[in-house]
Amino acid sequence: MPPSAELPGFLHSVAPILDRWGYLALAAVIGVESFGVPAPGQTIMVAASIYAGAGRMNIYVVALISFIAAVIGDNIGYWIGLRGGRRVVHRWGKYIFVTPERLEKAEQFFARRGNRIIVVARFIDGLRQLNGVIAGITKMPWKTFTIYNAIGAALWVGWWTTVSYLLGANLVTIIEHAHRYMWPAIGLGVVVVGAYIALHVRHIRRRRARATAAAPIEENPV
Repeated sequence: MPPSAELPGFLHSVAPILDRWGYLALAAVIGVESFGVPAPGQTIMVAASIYAGAGRMNIYVVALISFIAAVIGDNIGYWIGLRGGRRVVHRWGKYIFVTPERLEKAEQFFARRGNRIIVVARFIDGLRQLNGVIAGITKMPWKTFTIYNAIGAALWVGWWTTVSYLLGANLVTIIEHAHRYMWPAIGLGVVVVGAYIALHVRHIRRRRARATAAAPIEENPV
């Protein structure tokens, strides 16, 4: 395995465990993250993919292990939610930083988006850890959950392993540079959205004004 120095930035934290345990660390960290434990699953998958790009691991094995661990972990979370429900989460969740408030917000978001949120939950921090638990609590049919969960895991693993493998250590530099421009980008987005809303409101007002002007004036009865 490469030395930790080859994984700069936020990836440095997972380098020691990946150096020592390799694929086993990858499976364990992604697996436990997937059923509610706040572990750096996505980070270690990115790190392993960068290692694969340097020839130190096999990218196909990394992707396969990541996918299987994600699916199994989410299914464990599903059965925890189904069998224990909120009682278990409220009693033991504080030990893994899952507070009742955090669970409630995640449930509300989950309920508004429906089954399709299972697919994109993998890309959202917080939902990635509670995805299966919430599906179990809400008693989503297991087959439905399994299908959407597998699709989401495949997309998540496919995206991060491919990007990390191709870009290598440059990915860290790109992310660090992107963070520098995050707030200006958010500000620009707010301005654009605000301008769009203002123009849309003005358009609606003008249309209503034209409709009012074109409407026939009722004559007063004699």
